[in-house]
Amino acid sequence: MLRARLPGRAGATRRPRLCAPVFRIVTPDRAGAPLALTVDDGPDPRWTPMLLDVLAAHRVPATFFVVGARVTRHPELVRRVADAGHAIGNHTMTHPQPFAALPRSEIRREISGTQEAVRAAAGRAPTLFRAPAGGWSWTVLTTAREHGLTPVDWSIDPKDWREPGVRHVTRVLTSARPGDVMLCHDGGGDRSATVAAVDAALGALLRRGYRFTAL
Repeated sequence: MLRARLPGRAGATRRPRLCAPVFRIVTPDRAGAPLALTVDDGPDPRWTPMLLDVLAAHRVPATFFVVGARVTRHPELVRRVADAGHAIGNHTMTHPQPFAALPRSEIRREISGTQEAVRAAAGRAPTLFRAPAGGWSWTVLTTAREHGLTPVDWSIDPKDWREPGVRHVTRVLTSARPGDVMLCHDGGGDRSATVAAVDAALGALLRRGYRFTAL
């Protein structure tokens, strides 16, 4: 089962069918819950292929939340992500912030545009949605649901977009426990540290016996 969090209420939870964003994976045996690695802001012609190579080397599936404008520029990368067996989620068309402050009409355009861009590139539309910077509101959540999308948050965030260095990103990622949804980025800047940290962290977590799933 996926565990969901209500926006604006710290620690509050509710099942995903009530629109709250997913932030953990829960199974009857919590110690046996898989980890989920999610990757935002791509595709990027430099960093996405490098990250895909790391995932392939470790045989780890991931979920890529893509930006529609970048999908239209690099459809071949989206096809490569899909062909490698990874899940693809909707991360809006232009990654505007603060996302929750936009009018519903703009939120709808940002979501629907990305649905069409991914469908054109990969042959099928996403079923998952992540708001830029976690900008959730009831308007965002219900609009995502109108498009048949499950909203997805995260529970482990190394803030790699700030480029804090390989050691920091690795340390935060390896703090993950069963059921965590991990956040990293393959777009929006220099992601060399992210690629190296994901490589190191996946190796460490797999050696501990953890398993991974795409959402």
